[in-house]
Amino acid sequence: MAEVFRAVMPGVEGFRRTFVVKRILAARAKSADFVEMFVQEARIGALLNHPNIVQVYDFGNVDGNYFLAMEYLRGRDLSALMHRLRDRQRPCPVAVAAFIAREVAESLAYAHALTDPEGNPLNVVHRDVSPSNIMCVRAGGVKLLDFGIAKAMGAAVEQTGQGVFKGKLSYMSPERIQDEPFDGRSDLFSLGVVLWEILTGRRLFRGQTEADTLKNALQMRVPPPSALRPEVPAALDAIVLRALERDPDRRTPNGQEMADGLEEVLAETRYHSKM
Repeated sequence: MAEVFRAVMPGVEGFRRTFVVKRILAARAKSADFVEMFVQEARIGALLNHPNIVQVYDFGNVDGNYFLAMEYLRGRDLSALMHRLRDRQRPCPVAVAAFIAREVAESLAYAHALTDPEGNPLNVVHRDVSPSNIMCVRAGGVKLLDFGIAKAMGAAVEQTGQGVFKGKLSYMSPERIQDEPFDGRSDLFSLGVVLWEILTGRRLFRGQTEADTLKNALQMRVPPPSALRPEVPAALDAIVLRALERDPDRRTPNGQEMADGLEEVLAETRYHSKM
């Protein structure tokens, strides 16, 4: 829905700051729905201040062109990283996979718990947790991107109508597929899919058609990652499978609990930052 530029803001005495300008595509600018998604991203982005979430600096409209000024991240998204690993027939180190998921879980714990200045819950749900929205920064950090389709305020219901979904089908929770009320646990299901795929190097639910993908997400038996990769510890299997529970009441209840469990796995796998 947008195009992204790397930009430089010059200042006095040779001061320069690199950042990103995200601008809504001209073809989309006439669509009220796309403009509202873009404005929603700006509204939510202005509220988010967390080391694992991309920072939004500014939002504006110049001659009818909406734009966001955002933090510049030097790195690659997780989708590109996974493709490179598959091309080289190399698995992602188990500890690195757990670290990436831990960082995303921390960001979701923060976003889901966000309140307004009066302390009222905002009920932010990302709705598009997927490899292309997880940035692995060269300096070693992990950032969650793109709150453009996030939902805030009140109980979130899809309400897209006529079978049109917002987000990527392969990572969508069962409650969203079935147009049922959902909350932050929907994002944790998506993160469970991402973690399963990092560990195994395979796609989990994606089928030959969209109908196959949706059916797989609702019905397919999910094998533990260790069934495809024996070195995955039992504790990590348990975290993945709990995140992938189709009944939200049986699923990991919040991002902090998932992050805490992954922290224990990192200790077990002797993770260190230079990995």
